[in-house]
Amino acid sequence: MISLTVEAALAADEAAVVDTLMLAFASDPATRWTWPAPSAYLAAFAPFARAFGGAAFVNGSAFRLGTAGAALWLPPGVGPDDQAMVALMQATASPESMIDGMQVMQQMASCHPHEPHWYLPLIGVDPAWQGKGVGNRLMQHATDLFDRDGALAYLESSNPRNIPLYQRHGFEIVGRIQAGSSPSFTPMLRKPRR
Repeated sequence: MISLTVEAALAADEAAVVDTLMLAFASDPATRWTWPAPSAYLAAFAPFARAFGGAAFVNGSAFRLGTAGAALWLPPGVGPDDQAMVALMQATASPESMIDGMQVMQQMASCHPHEPHWYLPLIGVDPAWQGKGVGNRLMQHATDLFDRDGALAYLESSNPRNIPLYQRHGFEIVGRIQAGSSPSFTPMLRKPRR
């Protein structure tokens, strides 16, 4: 049994957090569409996670529950490393997903709220711990902070199975993102609860 205490993930924890997320996203529709070959997925995921959400480590907004689960939140004004994301896609994405993936990334950027907001690039639970409240605890930790500070939060769900979790924590569906052969992404917004 692990402790259900959410802790800040420090720079020294980055490799372990990325490993947990790699396990969590191994069957994710979007990541496996982008990198369908296991070897390609295993080679690309760590640089992808660092480009997409790695800024959370330097901003004190990477959270973990031991090695069972992790969430990388980007504070207002901080975004993914778009340049690294594009370079990684060009170098590693399957040819089938390359063009559509760039369109998906453009749609994702256009769906972000214009107001200052927290952004969740990645949250994941090791499959050995799924269904045991880890994702719920990670979300509760973040939404408690957002409510305390009166902050807006935004995410895109790449897996339809996760939408009910986000809805239980106050996120509402605000659209749909999809291009060509890509899986569907669900942009979701959460207003603070006072």
